[in-house]
Amino acid sequence: QKYLCSNCNNILKKALQTLCGHRYCSACLSWIVRTNKNAICQKCKEEDPSTSSEGSLLAEERAFGDAAINKEISELKVQCVTPGCSWSGIMRNFEEHQSLCEYALIPCHTGCGHMVMRKKLADHLENGCVNNVTMCQKCKRSFSSSEYQLLVGKQNNPFQLGFDYFLSFFFFFFPQQNHSTPLTNKDGCRFSEVGCSFTGSKEKIKEHEKTAVGAHMLLLLQHIKQLKASVCAAAKSANGFIPRSELNMNGAGKTISDLQIPGGLEINGDLEVDCFPGSSVSEDESVLQQLVKEKVISELENKLHVFENIVAVLNKEVETSNLEIMAFRRQSELDQNIIRGLELKIAELHRCLTQKDAGLSSLHKTLLFSEQASYDGVFLWKITDVGRKLQDSVTGRTVSLYSPAFYTAKYGYKVCLRVYLNGDGSGKGTHVSLFFVVMKGDYDALLPWPFRNKVTFMLLDQNNREHIIDAFRPDLTSASFQRPVNDMNIASGCPMFLPLSKLQSPKYAYVKEDTLFLKCIIETN
Repeated sequence: QKYLCSNCNNILKKALQTLCGHRYCSACLSWIVRTNKNAICQKCKEEDPSTSSEGSLLAEERAFGDAAINKEISELKVQCVTPGCSWSGIMRNFEEHQSLCEYALIPCHTGCGHMVMRKKLADHLENGCVNNVTMCQKCKRSFSSSEYQLLVGKQNNPFQLGFDYFLSFFFFFFPQQNHSTPLTNKDGCRFSEVGCSFTGSKEKIKEHEKTAVGAHMLLLLQHIKQLKASVCAAAKSANGFIPRSELNMNGAGKTISDLQIPGGLEINGDLEVDCFPGSSVSEDESVLQQLVKEKVISELENKLHVFENIVAVLNKEVETSNLEIMAFRRQSELDQNIIRGLELKIAELHRCLTQKDAGLSSLHKTLLFSEQASYDGVFLWKITDVGRKLQDSVTGRTVSLYSPAFYTAKYGYKVCLRVYLNGDGSGKGTHVSLFFVVMKGDYDALLPWPFRNKVTFMLLDQNNREHIIDAFRPDLTSASFQRPVNDMNIASGCPMFLPLSKLQSPKYAYVKEDTLFLKCIIETN
């Protein structure tokens, strides 16, 4: 469901995610925004019909490209649903397959209105397209591809030409006796008078005449040879001359002068016939070769024309693909610019967040200090996780702990405590060491130095029975109690404040629930 557009409910194309979290195709979102003012997300309406929140308003500038979903969609396994096509792959390669699928129905580019399979387009252009016309260079008429191919095949077939020649020659000498009645009966071949004995129905006769062209040509050739022999014999009997007005054959009503025989010479109105032409065979062979060449050339021209049409279709598809690629590139550049702009905004927001985090951290420290700070010289320090912190002190991970700072008065000395749970100096490993630290404060210039107030340490028994108390007065010559130059002076106090055995003894309640309390009292009089 997450791969479907919230508008068209089809698989997402260039997915955009809105502020409300729903996804749209880039084109769908553009159409919705263009056709609706203050458009509300359809999915939000379905979830809550009364919604009108600002987050549900649709706008292109309020949506961003969902690269993660686009990547997931591009890796989806898909298969072509075109009948007959067995292609399968991933979505990223599907659009390329669509432009090449041989089973896809595409419109004929000639405008004939037919939808044909891509792999049958060439056959359609060659045989079935009514708009794929070719002009005959001889008669200047336009023919469809199939008609032109039939016409060229007939014109360039030497057997067909010879057949047509002999057929016309035959019917010249044997015309139909009645123009309303055919020469042959309906059950016999038209060439029965020259020796063909085929009989059958009209359909079979038509099929026979198409397939027996060569046999009919041979019969006609034999008949013409017999006719030519008879003409030559008659010419020789008349000393080689045939008067034009006397030659009439078989009641045909035509003289030989009407035939335009190539071998004849007309002298003083008479026609002299050459019955034995010596070069007729070579001339026929050359004519036959020429006709074969013309036929081959015509076939190649016809195929070239078909291929040109196919190339035109492919060129149009290439142009369309180039336009789509250019559009994708422009969109990609726009997307890259948007991404760069968003990256800059994100970097700026990250800097702002870092600054705000630093400010919040400072405020948190200040607030924590304000909550824990004391301004009357009395400070109670609660230490939790005593067992872990003692172990860290033993291993050297965290040797000592500092307490929060506190003051002897509102504008008095700033001090803190430092404790070594595993001891320090002479008490290391045997005692808890507790020290007093004078810190650099805001009002040190107004205070008397060195620090001379009495300091009292207390470890509270949480059963209020036996507190551990120790006190000392500062050594005025010690650097620990002079005015601080750095953040804090060297710690000074009690290195053997409490034996560790007593701290961990179950007889006492110095540590209870893994927590202990240290108290410091500074005399302010």
